[in-house]
Amino acid sequence: MNIGLIRMRYTPYGGAEVFLSRLVKGFMERGHRCHLFTSRWKGAKGLDIHKVRVVRWPSFLKVLSFALNASRLVEREALDAVIGLDRTPHQDIYRAGDGCHREWLLRRKDLETPLKYTSLWLNPLHLTILAIEKRLFRDGRLKAVVVNSKRVKEEIMRHYGLPGQRIHVIYNGIEPDRFDITEKGRERKRLRERLGLDPQDMLLLFVGSGFERKGLGPLIRAVDLLRRKEKRVKLLVVGKGRGRPYRRMIEELGLERDVFMVGPKEDVRPFYYGSDIFVLPSIYEPFSNACLEAMAAGLPVVTSRTNGISEIMEGGEGEIVEEPLNPEEIADKILSLFDRERREEAGKAARAKAQTYTMDKTVRSFLSLVEEVVGRRCS
Repeated sequence: MNIGLIRMRYTPYGGAEVFLSRLVKGFMERGHRCHLFTSRWKGAKGLDIHKVRVVRWPSFLKVLSFALNASRLVEREALDAVIGLDRTPHQDIYRAGDGCHREWLLRRKDLETPLKYTSLWLNPLHLTILAIEKRLFRDGRLKAVVVNSKRVKEEIMRHYGLPGQRIHVIYNGIEPDRFDITEKGRERKRLRERLGLDPQDMLLLFVGSGFERKGLGPLIRAVDLLRRKEKRVKLLVVGKGRGRPYRRMIEELGLERDVFMVGPKEDVRPFYYGSDIFVLPSIYEPFSNACLEAMAAGLPVVTSRTNGISEIMEGGEGEIVEEPLNPEEIADKILSLFDRERREEAGKAARAKAQTYTMDKTVRSFLSLVEEVVGRRCS
């Protein structure tokens, strides 16, 4: 089949981008030809690239111009199916990997002052995204929506009235062979030497892009609370986002020797192997790829109930935070994994669970849906 895929940016960073690269790889390995409609790409080997021109500024015109220009390019090609990973018109299957934008705006109420929260709903960027999102779910061409958690399915049904039978839950997947835990001992020693840590320091790992949504602020405050309890705890932050506010917070709390921000990395595996606990107290998270990868690397996970991956964490793989804005609860959940036996048991359970969520299974589920959609169109 000729399969079109739409994504504004195709880079090695970010959960949606990593998922797309793995999905494309799976399609091509099965003999399908993939056409990528994007404004920016890196490392897209074997793909037919269709460059989508965008207006770079202001931001709302960038989103709007990509949506309109991508749909025009798609209409010119003879494609069997079009899968969108961004909100644009004229696609057969939309993967809502970024979740529901309306729901994210509503969840920001607890983060902002009343004035700033009101201004979000008047911001041209958010108004544009909401308008495109609404149009997408009412587009007659759209045959199916793929979500990576049950909670996102419920959000779309609640906000846009889309029938549940048109929304398919396909969880993210990992490539189990990429995670060789025999590397853990060596990488642990190497990483601790690099950071200047003592062997008994408990190293927490945070991996994510978009620090505010991922809950980095409350996590830093949780580290401060643990330090006050005289716990030897350090935090390593991998990812991209607006770093200045968090560096200022680190300075104000006197955590310069306890929190390390190293920026985005293409290969995060050495950091998984070298850490003790993975922590991602997201305020809104459809389903975290990073959590699933951390589990595959044998790390226990502390994450929030608002992270879709919590739906599959029922076997002692870590801890679930009910209130991700509460540093005290985050600190207590982390503290419960300081016990070495408990931590090792959770790490083993996490790895076993992650190995049942493979990218091969995800690709097969996606292709089955694509074939169903194409078959319905032909008939």
